[in-house]
Amino acid sequence: MTESRHLLRHFLAALAYRTQKALRDAPDGFGEFRAGPNVRTPHELMWHMTGLVGYARTFFHGGEYAPPPVANLADEVARFHTMLAALSADLADAALSARLTDEQLLQGPLADAMTHAGQLALLRRLMGAPVPSENFIHAAIRSENVSASQPAPAAPDGWWRPDQPPQPPGPIHGTAHG
Repeated sequence: MTESRHLLRHFLAALAYRTQKALRDAPDGFGEFRAGPNVRTPHELMWHMTGLVGYARTFFHGGEYAPPPVANLADEVARFHTMLAALSADLADAALSARLTDEQLLQGPLADAMTHAGQLALLRRLMGAPVPSENFIHAAIRSENVSASQPAPAAPDGWWRPDQPPQPPGPIHGTAHG
């Protein structure tokens, strides 16, 4: 496996981790929370993220991918992680070549999906249930784990409180935060 494919697989694992961090302990009704008119719900964001990862797979296998809707957020999350596992396996298969560069795969559908993981976290804050901060450098992200079963934060920020406004970037109490 090339170094860039290894990094892409790690990126997929980071995407899985950050997605699950945004979803962990989400309040009831989060999947259908709509922050405003024409704003995607978390369920709709996950559906789109599944579509992006499936679209990335078409560059290895051809065809098109347009996932049909599923009934709820939990089903969509499961499908998303199944699709992540399939793309990770594609990246690990040296016999498969893609119709685009690894850089294009990253800058296109994969970066788009990571953007939406951040939107899930933002929607949690808007719903009144912010996601606890942590130093992601220390997160136990492993390339082989793109499942919904992600580890707890390895370096949670001890200063964080849910009723506290977001902090400015940079060190707080001598520690960096994300």
